[in-house]
Amino acid sequence: MKEPVVTNSTCLISLERIGYLQLLADLFEPVFIPPKVQEEFASSVAWLKLKAPRNSALVTALNHIIGPGEAEAIALAAEDQTLPILDDLKARQWAKRLGIRIIGTVGVLLRAKHHHLVQSVHPLLEALKNAGFHVSSSLEEEALRLAGEKP
Repeated sequence: MKEPVVTNSTCLISLERIGYLQLLADLFEPVFIPPKVQEEFASSVAWLKLKAPRNSALVTALNHIIGPGEAEAIALAAEDQTLPILDDLKARQWAKRLGIRIIGTVGVLLRAKHHHLVQSVHPLLEALKNAGFHVSSSLEEEALRLAGEKP
């Protein structure tokens, strides 16, 4: 049984740029996106499920701190107790403060390797970096270690 997620646009855009957007549908179900994320992503994918958060007060409060897509994704994750895919550091920190467990795009790649959907994480990390996705050297090192691709 697949776990439901709500994703921000960074993951969608980044995985689409490297040709691995389908990993989300292969790993998670359903894959929710809030309206602001749909606006930012601006692509139509049949398996993405549009869902608006109901807690407008939380969205408004978060909008003062983080971007609108992240704010809606966190609010939706909090409401539905759904795993959010967040890459922005400030958004990740606020989700954690709210007691929400999170995953990022690199975590999606690690999960894909664990489920044998990709053979190696390293070339995908390189492709993400080449596509403009920021991966710190410490995150890359940890990801490769967790993937069993670095001693």
